[in-house]
Parts: sequence; C-alpha cells; structure tokens
Amino acid sequence: MSKLETAMDTIVNVFQYYSSNEGDKFKLNRRELKNLLQGELSSYLQVHRDPQRVEAIMSDLDMNMDGSVSFEEFVAMVTELTVCSSSFFQDYTTPKINEMK
Repeated sequence: MSKLETAMDTIVNVFQYYSSNEGDKFKLNRRELKNLLQGELSSYLQVHRDPQRVEAIMSDLDMNMDGSVSFEEFVAMVTELTVCSSSFFQDYTTPKINEMK
C-alpha cells in the first residue's frame, strides 16, 4: 500500500473509531468530536487552551448545522489543520473559489 493510501485508511479508521461509539456511525456528535480531538490532536489542543475551543471547532465544522460532524466535514478540518500547522504551507495563500474554476 502506498503512503497516501495508508494515510487515507488511517483517516477513515480514526473517524470510524470515534464515530461508532454513539448514535449515527457516519457522524461525530459533540462528545465523540471532543474525544477524537483529545485522543488524536492533543498537542493541537495544548497550544489552544481555550475551554470553548471544542465548541468553536464543532460550530465551524458543522457546515450544514445538524449538530454533528460528517466525514466530509471532518476531512475539511484535517485539511485545514494540516495547512495551518505544516511549515510547507507557511507561504501558501488559499485560492478563492472563483479562481479555481
């Protein structure tokens, strides 16, 4: 398996591990998201010690405002955190949607 395929499998497996605990296995509720962030992104949370951070992340991620985070919304978060935390993207400017057409 390639590095990218392994990374993709890991993202799916992490999401599935946390989303399968309660209710809809295809979505993360607030408690599942909090557990995922604490279990998998603890160093990120340590940098951002704001107690309201999980709630803010949930609100930002929940694009369709259904009170849960879908896999697509979760992947958007992973992408955003990767771009924000990687030195490779330090000088990267996010293209505007109309520029991508």
